[in-house]
Amino acid sequence: MLKKTGVATPEELANVLPSEGRLNRGAVAVLECFQNIPCNPCATSCPRHAIQEFVDINDIPSFDGDLCNGCAICVANCPGLAIFVIDETYSPDETLVKLPYEFTPLPASGDVVVAVSRAGDEIGHARVVRVQNPPVFDRTAVVHVAVPKALGHEIRFIKAGGPSRA
Repeated sequence: MLKKTGVATPEELANVLPSEGRLNRGAVAVLECFQNIPCNPCATSCPRHAIQEFVDINDIPSFDGDLCNGCAICVANCPGLAIFVIDETYSPDETLVKLPYEFTPLPASGDVVVAVSRAGDEIGHARVVRVQNPPVFDRTAVVHVAVPKALGHEIRFIKAGGPSRA
């Protein structure tokens, strides 16, 4: 399905999603990288070595969620925008998702934005909690959004300029 539509199948996603036990322990990266291409910035940028060094630069990333603390450095460094951080422990009703964002203007903390699925469908709303955009991120900001628990595994982008500030 991925090669035809550009959208991963539930089976492909199940292969990259951290275990339920790991998700219950706090923020953790999800690497939705499914194709063998010459790329390794995720591995070279991970300070905790949760993304292992590649034997071949064309390899798909190998990830150890137990080493990941959800810092999101890999999110900002992935040129394919294929890495996200999910924190299901954020609150009883919401999941915090850290998303790469390369558009201007950047949303601001407190903004309510449209949540978008992998397929580009509008699936609800998200509240911007924080925007990280230090110079070291090289123009890829990381936007932290809070979404209802049901959207935590579905949201993969946002449309800013939706409803006004909450």
